[in-house]
Amino acid sequence: MLKGETDKQMTFPENSIGIVEPQYFVDDAPFPLESGAILPSITLAYETYGRLNQERSNAILILHALSGSAHAAGVHADNGDSVGWWDECIGPGKAFDTNRYFVICSNVLGSCYGSSGPMSIDPQTGKPYGLNFPVVTVGDMVAAQIKLIDYLGVDKLLCVAGGSMGGMQVLEWAAHHPERVKAAIPLATTAQHSPMLIAFSEVGRQAIYADPAWNQGDYYDQPQKPDAGLAVARMVGHITYLSEMSMQEKFGRRLQDIEKFGYEFQTEFAIESYLKYNGNKFTRRFDANSYLYVTKAMDYFDLSAECSSLAAAFVNATAVKFLVVSFTSDWLYPTYHSKELVRALTAVDADVTYLDIESSWGHDAFLLEVETMTNLLGSFLDRLSREEQVTKPLPLEMLAAEEH
Repeated sequence: MLKGETDKQMTFPENSIGIVEPQYFVDDAPFPLESGAILPSITLAYETYGRLNQERSNAILILHALSGSAHAAGVHADNGDSVGWWDECIGPGKAFDTNRYFVICSNVLGSCYGSSGPMSIDPQTGKPYGLNFPVVTVGDMVAAQIKLIDYLGVDKLLCVAGGSMGGMQVLEWAAHHPERVKAAIPLATTAQHSPMLIAFSEVGRQAIYADPAWNQGDYYDQPQKPDAGLAVARMVGHITYLSEMSMQEKFGRRLQDIEKFGYEFQTEFAIESYLKYNGNKFTRRFDANSYLYVTKAMDYFDLSAECSSLAAAFVNATAVKFLVVSFTSDWLYPTYHSKELVRALTAVDADVTYLDIESSWGHDAFLLEVETMTNLLGSFLDRLSREEQVTKPLPLEMLAAEEH
């Protein structure tokens, strides 16, 4: 199929990689979790963009945030509106240049986009697990990703990169599996959820618990889903992704579709309408139980929990090159979280580059500051590729000639 050609004509964003197909990795071996529970098998949904070079040294793993999926770039053939969540940074000539790199993104354990989670079928009952699915951690998510990377034939990743919860996975890779990765790019993230962050997570979970349709997580065969609770959870979360400055610039105290106060308890302010819209939209693409599992994994995350210090967590990661990025208006993971991480890395003499980027976009800046991120990530990967002598994939015509 030619790029841009399907049963109906499709259009693509500039420099898009075009149509991509979801793929699934299944491991039927028992999978032990940090909690002590064991999953009888695991499935990971994933996508790949670009091609491996002959040395298999150009693979980059992209790690998604709380509500993300394996669909990081391109569009799906059955839904031309489904553009990957980081499409502006992944593709030909972009920050993660698919002409040079083999880019992988997988959906995390516990999520609802094709990987094993509470929506998966429990082989013992033939029904969705619901809350019978064991609680997973960021460490479990990464352990599953390692199985996927092994399956793809990659011994060592050139780089792991991600923001927010994706950044936590980056740090998990670097701290506990440094022999499998050459560089790490944690963006707008933390090495430990603070009490405030746990509090926000718990408010979202309590909103879901309070929805009568949640029914202790047993709602998959019911006509009514806990959409009201999930929408409120998303609204709370969405506030933390913004900043006061961005909300002031975008909404101010502007009213929505009315000229003056109605003196009644209806949606009146534009910011109220925006949050309500995004909350309701979220219920059409995400699962309430998965929200519980993923936020709990984030709350459990603490790299220094089993070490004498955060620096001690990285004592074996001195060969990994780090690019740490924070944003001045991010109050979910403020700059001091990244500075603590940089101090820990510096203490063990790790190769670390740090930038605190001026932005008004808040936590979501790592997705929205496209030009800045393209220049920054592109420069870091250029340096890394030169130092590691990473070759480009062979042109397709040369590969075809070799095969014959």
